[in-house]
Amino acid sequence: MIRSVIRGSGSALPAQVVTNADLQERVETSDEWIVERTGIRQRYIAGEGETTSTLATAAARRALEAAGMEASAIDLIVLATATPDQTFPATATIVQDNLGCNGGIAFDVAAVCSGFLYAMATADSMLRTGMAKRALVIGAETFSKILDWDDRTTCVLFGDGAGAIVLEAQDVAEDGPGLIATRLHADGAHNELLYVDGGPSTTGTVGHLRMKGREVFRHAVVNLADVLKEVLEGTGYSASDIDWVVPHQANARILDATARKLGLSIDKVIVTVDQHANTSAASVPLAYDTAVRDGRIKPGDLVMFEAMGGGFTWGASLARV
Repeated sequence: MIRSVIRGSGSALPAQVVTNADLQERVETSDEWIVERTGIRQRYIAGEGETTSTLATAAARRALEAAGMEASAIDLIVLATATPDQTFPATATIVQDNLGCNGGIAFDVAAVCSGFLYAMATADSMLRTGMAKRALVIGAETFSKILDWDDRTTCVLFGDGAGAIVLEAQDVAEDGPGLIATRLHADGAHNELLYVDGGPSTTGTVGHLRMKGREVFRHAVVNLADVLKEVLEGTGYSASDIDWVVPHQANARILDATARKLGLSIDKVIVTVDQHANTSAASVPLAYDTAVRDGRIKPGDLVMFEAMGGGFTWGASLARV
């Protein structure tokens, strides 16, 4: 069967680290308060010259290096972001030009924190139908640009970064590597719980992120546990077969609660929220690359990716890496 196989991964972070102690000097908060409620200890914030496209390009180059490929081998780039360099053209086309692989397919996907799952599923469909052979799937964000830095309930939660994987269409055995099953969902009824209060056709401004954290938490735990079970149905695998869960890194409490709901040990969950905070569409590939490079995730492992974000959008994908 034809599957989209992960050939390599890469990530990139801005140079500037902002700790909880640093934020104490800006808003009324404390390291103890932030850690207790979120698990976050620091985040990376983009500085001068660091944009969504520069971070995405750096992550893409590292993924290509890990895959042992030249950029010229890529004929599809799908970039998930809620913070593009420009309203248009797509940031993916800027990355394409930076890499020097112009002429193939390149476009952005907007599904906020679930963006990487949506982008990966889109690329997987195009690879399996023969529209492309090799794809760069990227999640990249500079959420610091849309934060209200006077709102202590949101500005402490987010950071900037990028992650990328190289997918290649391969003919593999049923128990071979590649993306096995994916499920995606959206429910626009919950727009007011997590949104940005601006946009080209409404205010003509970028706007700032607004969130009702308690309500988002409640929906996240239920939706993520349900979609993970949904992905497993029909695959022949159970939760106990999963070697690693690579979740969206929003809040350590959500990660703990979701693991408990599924009967999974938190030791099987990749956690990077303490170091990176919530990097939206970048968080899943960033966490994956971190775990690959530190040796936790190994070839042959069964990995579940999952995320939920504004929209609401949510989804999960099971892969043999």
